[in-house]
Amino acid sequence: MTPRDDSESAGPRRSRWSDLDRPPLKAAALRRALVREGSLWREVDVVQRTGSTNSDLVARAGAGGAGGLEEGVVLVAEEQTAARGRLDRKWVAPARSGLFFSVLLRPGDAVPVERWGWLPLLTGVAVAAGLARAGGVDTALKWPNDVLVTVGGEERKAGGILAEAVGTAGATGAPGGGGVVVGVGVNVSLRADELPVPTAGSLALAGAVSTDRDPLLRAMLRGLEDWYGRWRAAGGDAGACGLQEAYAAGCATLGRVVRAELPGDRALVGEAVAVDGDGRLVLATEAGVQEPVGAGDIVHLRA
Repeated sequence: MTPRDDSESAGPRRSRWSDLDRPPLKAAALRRALVREGSLWREVDVVQRTGSTNSDLVARAGAGGAGGLEEGVVLVAEEQTAARGRLDRKWVAPARSGLFFSVLLRPGDAVPVERWGWLPLLTGVAVAAGLARAGGVDTALKWPNDVLVTVGGEERKAGGILAEAVGTAGATGAPGGGGVVVGVGVNVSLRADELPVPTAGSLALAGAVSTDRDPLLRAMLRGLEDWYGRWRAAGGDAGACGLQEAYAAGCATLGRVVRAELPGDRALVGEAVAVDGDGRLVLATEAGVQEPVGAGDIVHLRA
């Protein structure tokens, strides 16, 4: 079942124009700009309010049969009430203060399953480039999934990326087969008194030239389409398509001493020296070895 596009009707709790500084997205215009012949994007749905766009799209994508979806579906919410980040962290923001969306990708047989881990990193590169192009704001990427901005000389988290597998990975690119739902949340117009934690930030607080969400969303999705096409055409080889180099160039984690908090209550401290061909962060430890980290929480200690 396709979510109803109710972005252009009043919700039961508030008018869509209740905050004139935060106008609603123009769903019809977004579809005209993004859904076209030959495009990756097949469907763009904008809903007024939901728990989590990732949860909704994962449920739809994994339905199978007639309910299965082809890749290229985009689900956008003006407000999320149960948004999740990595490690089930909550993501809370006022209605229309950010961009909260999820996309369904099905690399299929074109990309070996072991390379699908590049999708959140690929999305980070596309998001950073789109925000710079349409918002005029400098961003940096914290491995593996955070988008950082600078507010008052300090790094703040303004966005996050969450990837979730659906179906049987690598089974097929067709509906009902394997795929990945990638969710993106970006704080756009969040004000200082609305920050959920002191370490959060927004494009507005970082001095963005524009906080118009329509062109920001279009720029991010067009960047994602471009990088995904290159990566898929290269069989998921991040080095061959330039993705590995692009990610390293925009990654604020590289060159820093960090602490990796690993599964099983382990921790590893070292200098982040590279992102390898599998998308893992490589740490050079005091023991003189280089250890790749494929999953974990990264804390920046010092430059």
